[in-house]
Amino acid sequence: MKTLVVDDDRRIVKTTCDILKIKGYESIFAYSGEEAVEIVKADMPDFVLMDYKMPGIDGVEALRQMHLTAPALPVVLVSAYATEEMIHAAKQAGAYAVLSKPLNFQMVLSFLSLLEKEESILVVNDDPDLSKTLKDILALRGYQVETENEPQNVLKHLEQDYKLAVVLDLKFGVAKGADILEKIRAKYPGKPVVLLTGYGQRICESLDDMDKSGVYTCLYKPFEMDDLLQVIEEIRVIKLQNLLTMK
Repeated sequence: MKTLVVDDDRRIVKTTCDILKIKGYESIFAYSGEEAVEIVKADMPDFVLMDYKMPGIDGVEALRQMHLTAPALPVVLVSAYATEEMIHAAKQAGAYAVLSKPLNFQMVLSFLSLLEKEESILVVNDDPDLSKTLKDILALRGYQVETENEPQNVLKHLEQDYKLAVVLDLKFGVAKGADILEKIRAKYPGKPVVLLTGYGQRICESLDDMDKSGVYTCLYKPFEMDDLLQVIEEIRVIKLQNLLTMK
């Protein structure tokens, strides 16, 4: 994954690029907002880590110009003196976050790991054809996907590795689906669960009454695959933003 590091302080650029290279990331750099915008046009990075205040155009204006070329490009700004007004302007322009100097590199590396979609999605379904379809489509979008058709094995997957989200089909039956959801919620209360159901809206409403913190959303069959992809991407973006706001 290619990271663009932007700062008018050349020492900071060198240190940041060296750390990223050691961790296995390709790093390119710029010393001004104008230069960074041209690099994005010519040599598209996967991620931009950019100083807020620089001579010439600042980080927010550079971000706006970058997003004209690449609207979905993830950009994080860095500042030693970020005010609430600056943070608001950055978020309005589409920045994921404004981080304080000196950088918490472990936080940045965790962010990059999730940005690479290294955390997988667990699909729980007893229909092998639908499981394969969901897995294939999510994999085409770069996600790692595991499938499980035995309810008793669901928690084992969550224990073995971090899962970004669980996609749980209530085709197992409402009672069994609710039981799986309750077990996930009890052991992993913050884990987002996306429910798929053909039973109708009232079923999900009743489950929400029981487990409001356990359901991220419900998708009602037949649903568009784009709807599921959008939900998964929302969960990923929320996790990315939460990583960057951790103290």
